[in-house]
Amino acid sequence: MASVHESLYFNPMMTNGVVHANVFGIKDWVTPYKIAVLVLLNEMSRTGEGAVSLMERRRLNQLLLPLLQGPDITLSKLYKLIEESCPQLANSVQIRIKLMAEGELKDMEQFFDDLSDSFSGTEPEVHKTSVVGLFLRHMILAYSKLSFSQVFKLYTALQQYFQNGEKKTVEDADMELTSRDEGERKMEKEELDVSVREEEVSCSGPLSQKQAEFFLSQQASLLKNDETKALTPASLQKELNNLLKFNPDFAEAHYLSYLNNLRVQDVFSSTHSLLHYFDRLILTGAESKSNGEEGYGRSLRYAALNLAALHCRFGHYQQAELALQEAIRIAQESNDHVCLQHCLSWLYVLGQKRSDSYVLLEHSVKKAVHFGLPRAFAGKTANKLMDALKDSDLLHWKHSLSELIDISIAQKTAIWRLYGRSTMALQQAQMLLSMNSLEAVNAGVQQNNTESFAVALCHLAELHAEQGCFAAASEVLKHLKERFPPNSQHAQLWMLCDQKIQFDRAMNDGKYHLADSLVTGITALNSIEGVYRKAVVLQAQNQMSEAHKLLQKLLVHCQKLKNTEMVISVLLSVAELYWRSSSPTIALPMLLQALALSKEYRLQYLASETVLNLAFAQLILGIPEQALSLLHMAIEPILADGAILDKGRAMFLVAKCQVASAASYDQPKKAEALEAAIENLNEAKNYFAKVDCKERIRDVVYFQARLYHTLGKTQERNRCAMLFRQLHQELPSHGVPLINHL
Repeated sequence: MASVHESLYFNPMMTNGVVHANVFGIKDWVTPYKIAVLVLLNEMSRTGEGAVSLMERRRLNQLLLPLLQGPDITLSKLYKLIEESCPQLANSVQIRIKLMAEGELKDMEQFFDDLSDSFSGTEPEVHKTSVVGLFLRHMILAYSKLSFSQVFKLYTALQQYFQNGEKKTVEDADMELTSRDEGERKMEKEELDVSVREEEVSCSGPLSQKQAEFFLSQQASLLKNDETKALTPASLQKELNNLLKFNPDFAEAHYLSYLNNLRVQDVFSSTHSLLHYFDRLILTGAESKSNGEEGYGRSLRYAALNLAALHCRFGHYQQAELALQEAIRIAQESNDHVCLQHCLSWLYVLGQKRSDSYVLLEHSVKKAVHFGLPRAFAGKTANKLMDALKDSDLLHWKHSLSELIDISIAQKTAIWRLYGRSTMALQQAQMLLSMNSLEAVNAGVQQNNTESFAVALCHLAELHAEQGCFAAASEVLKHLKERFPPNSQHAQLWMLCDQKIQFDRAMNDGKYHLADSLVTGITALNSIEGVYRKAVVLQAQNQMSEAHKLLQKLLVHCQKLKNTEMVISVLLSVAELYWRSSSPTIALPMLLQALALSKEYRLQYLASETVLNLAFAQLILGIPEQALSLLHMAIEPILADGAILDKGRAMFLVAKCQVASAASYDQPKKAEALEAAIENLNEAKNYFAKVDCKERIRDVVYFQARLYHTLGKTQERNRCAMLFRQLHQELPSHGVPLINHL
């Protein structure tokens, strides 16, 4: 049994030509790549200061750290990196490795014997406690523990490593001679740092502990900040599986596997990896060392909490509730109030399906205030919310928490849009895009590939589309598609944004069949938004009963979820259905309910939109004077922060009210009122032209032709009539009276 025990745990292992010691014991081992790095260090110590310039030595020192910490790379790549820093030294390293590989085993033995001389003398070339010194000592120790057979296998692996490197160098030289132009373009794309790339992660054996930690931290940072530069999900999982094969208890590798599986929405594998992460965290005792016996319980309750969040993300609400109950039970036993507060917040998220969610939110806010947690922002009024965000920003800037600053600015962009202040939202989005923290950092990582950056860009695209700048919106979306490929975790943000912009353009053009085809894509990304857009299309196609059924179901659902913004939008759509069905009196209670909600939650733009609809209802009921006075209240926010289409609708309604009010005027005053109405119609037509809304332009020129006819201006009337005829032939007519269309 002793021999079996030794073979399993203590005997050195040999995998694919790489000699390494037991993964759970010795933290480092010798590979052919590390011998090449040792040759580089030896040559640097032998080369005098005069032979290498100061800039070359500085570049070499910067190169050393990623070479020591990173995974093994090919010999040709190593030569190229050294040559970019110091061509003279690269030639010396190449000669030394060639002599060692083409010589005898005793040459490698002598090389390792000479390494110990670096620490000798009163002024040693390398300090024992330095990064390079520790690396040298680890290599000498690992080499001295090898048996003769293992040393011979290591030398054989070195020869193979050298031959593969020479073969690769010859192939690169031939390729450069045959296609120099392509080679130059390829060199421009090559990164000067030793970043982990797919074709070079294929180490011929397990990574050492330092290499594994460096690899995991680098990939985790890339997944968080710049997913496009990380390995593809399949390649990363392959490397993680290889890493876990030699060390199954490496908890951090399981967590990175969990993050990687989240990228591809693999619920089974991500759950499996998350559970393994917390299991290994408890088994290794990583937390119990710092937290005493409490560490085990802490891992268990946060494991259950993370599992609940994972299930909630995938829409498995029943499983999430069970995991959350387990987390609450363990947290109550341990008297962990902070964990209980997080559980309460997640209970509110899960409880949005139930009617008692608002009670949970109130409890969550009270507890958050008590423990000073950021969840205290929930449920605040507009002015207090902005004050709270300002106070948190002061702390973020004080401690230079750039990531939290970015998130806060993205949140304020969304909040300003929710409150209907598009100018402020645009300013916040531009501020985020121009921040210094978004510049490139080490290893070529771009911090601007985070979720906050994607949110800000999506808002920017929608704001440009609302103002009729569709070319600029397309450029922003194109940039989003490059930054966040379709398989990345934040791609759904720009996908929904793109679908919504296309839908609005199709509706403006009167292409309802095209808009209807886009509803499926919107529903897949956001079910509530998709149902609402479907009702809008049915309403535009005069399918009033089907649209009414959909809107009533959506209204009940949104009221249950307390989705106030969507509730107001649905109420406005239902009111429009009623007045288009010649029942404006039934629409008034809907509009008043929408106005009360928008005033209560300080949704200024939706309030202005509701007042616009109320004014239109009053116009239909035959009281244009009151409608005109209402419009003076609502039109300023719409012209200041509204979309181009809404500005056109507002000016068109003003013109209608002016014409209706002028019916009781005497002739001179009536002519003056009609002239003012024509000017407002021209302004409305310009707005509609910016968003290419031909159907509304047709209505405007028809109205202008009627007014010019009343004023006796034949030439202008004929011009408007001709334009109306062209548009009428081009567009289908749905037989909706002009007065019943806002």
